[in-house]
Amino acid sequence: MSNVADTRPTLAQSLWKGGDARWKSLLLAVMGSLALWVSAKIQVPFYPVPITMQTFVVLVVGMAFGWRLGAATVLLYLAEGAVGLPVFAGTPERGIGLAYMTGPTGGYLLGFLLGAIVVGWLGQRGWDRRFTTTLAAMLLGTAVIYPPGLIWLGMAIGWDKPVLDLGLWPFLPGDAFKIVLAALVLPTLWRLSRNR
Repeated sequence: MSNVADTRPTLAQSLWKGGDARWKSLLLAVMGSLALWVSAKIQVPFYPVPITMQTFVVLVVGMAFGWRLGAATVLLYLAEGAVGLPVFAGTPERGIGLAYMTGPTGGYLLGFLLGAIVVGWLGQRGWDRRFTTTLAAMLLGTAVIYPPGLIWLGMAIGWDKPVLDLGLWPFLPGDAFKIVLAALVLPTLWRLSRNR
């Protein structure tokens, strides 16, 4: 997926130098999956479903870690959910484990993985170092999350239902805020890392 010659160090590599790379990657993946868990539980009441900070964390982790470690982190988070830990938004109230993952919002979980890969790949090419390129990357990453989510939702509830009204339109204002927030945070962290 990537040519080694055109990749750059990730933000995580820049902030945490030295040490055994395997242990460092494992620790980052665990910390990232815990951040995803917490972000799923931070909810802003909204109709028809609450908005969480999950997409923000998915995309920031993906971009800061790079596509491989970002994908591994999201996969670890999904594995935690698959074995029954209440890591997802609305769990355990709306079910846990594979039953939750195959429910109406299951496609967004696949979208999280794809979004982390896309922004992680762009982050390894330096897109997370300036506001404008980070903003563009976050827009792309968010755009990648929605198609599998909407397709899955439509198959789960039926295409005769207002799929876009339930699974897209209500979330766009919150996503716009999270995209801008990420575009402010990541370049700022890069500046701070250079000043260390």
